[in-house]
Amino acid sequence: MFENRGYKTTFYSAPQSVTSLVAAFLEPTITVLMFLAVSALFNEPIGRSDLTLCLLIFALTFPGRNRFRDRPLNSAVDISTSWLSLLTILALCSYATHSQRLFKGEVLMWWALATPVLQWLGYYAGRIVLHRLASAPGNQRTAIVVGAGSLGVKVSRAFQARDGLGLVFLGYFDDRADERVDPDAAGLRLGDLKRVAPYITRHGVHEVYITLPLGSQPRIVELLSQVQGTTASVFFVPDVFGISIIQGRLHDMNGVPVVGLQETPFTGTNRLIKRLSDLVLACAILVLISPLLVLVAIGVKLSSPGPVIFAQRRNGLDGEEIVIYKFRSMRTAEDGAVVPQATKVDPRITRFGAFLRRSSLDELPQFINVLQGRMSIVGPRPHAVAHNQQYRQLIKAYMVRHKVKPGITGWAQIHGLRGETETVDKMQTRVEYDLEYLRNWSLGLDLQIIARTIKLVFFDRNAY
Repeated sequence: MFENRGYKTTFYSAPQSVTSLVAAFLEPTITVLMFLAVSALFNEPIGRSDLTLCLLIFALTFPGRNRFRDRPLNSAVDISTSWLSLLTILALCSYATHSQRLFKGEVLMWWALATPVLQWLGYYAGRIVLHRLASAPGNQRTAIVVGAGSLGVKVSRAFQARDGLGLVFLGYFDDRADERVDPDAAGLRLGDLKRVAPYITRHGVHEVYITLPLGSQPRIVELLSQVQGTTASVFFVPDVFGISIIQGRLHDMNGVPVVGLQETPFTGTNRLIKRLSDLVLACAILVLISPLLVLVAIGVKLSSPGPVIFAQRRNGLDGEEIVIYKFRSMRTAEDGAVVPQATKVDPRITRFGAFLRRSSLDELPQFINVLQGRMSIVGPRPHAVAHNQQYRQLIKAYMVRHKVKPGITGWAQIHGLRGETETVDKMQTRVEYDLEYLRNWSLGLDLQIIARTIKLVFFDRNAY
């Protein structure tokens, strides 16, 4: 809310890298220490199996999500969802490996109940610390925005939406009169660009955000030459809102600043975490469902003539062509230049195949693709090569979904976007969910998607 040409946020402007680093280790550390503490409470010796479990849960919970700025109720719901997903994965692993007998039931029960509470208390304590630091004199910083257009308004709103920058927004500077700027900025214009540097000096402004269009380069250069005579930090905000930004970040390429607009989230540590989680979960699930695989294979063989496994070409990571496996559910196996999508009354689908597709059991062989490294458990669903060639011409940023490995399940699928996409609008919506997944990936999000997929397998009726 604006007050005296500005509004105040309530959090200390702690460096994002510091809070993110603390958050990355807070959740896995609490989880492991809580298990060790409960074991000690019940006088249980720490053996090799306990250390193995600690390593596994640390790997599955690292890095923890930064929830210091979330509202307490939101963080509680998020922690509970992530924790239940993790417990589900651990239960599947223990069932597949018959390892539950290695741990005392009381230890596991109290650990399962107490850990999410302690995690929430940890984040809530951090939130209180940030609140108190925000009230300390000298911790609040002032900011102005140069450019009173729609982009400038977005930046000023971002100060408030982030609820953690610790900034006091003072107003806008623009050469245009109030009637020509964005209506939401008209009453907050402090003057034209010539007044920026004097205003910074007079009011001790800490941060300047330049949102002028790239076509205003001469004015930007002149403004920078004036502002460089002050002590304010200067940020340039390029207008890239018309671009589907994926994992946007700034890189230093041998001293040259480079802005990344479309990148994969799976680089460095994230890539290792993603691959390790895929290997651990795929191995555990394949062991668990091995009897089911045999039964389904027999059913496919008896349902109609033809092979049990259907191999089809798809586009994988970076658009490279891969081969994925499915249980055959049709009497035919098209894999050419034209591949009609399955419909509810498709005559190609066998009776047993209809059951497989409705329950998603036809996708089970793709866990082998995960072990091969062609796919991931969670990611955008792979479409037939023929469909990719069709939709890449119709949907903006369609091929960006191939910046990661395709998945057995995904963010779009748990939101009801399974089965036939008979219109371009439906495919567009599916792609938007896929891109949202790329922007917000975390291991916790993957676990949440897996847990919700298990529920959909039994209750969803959109796949055929």
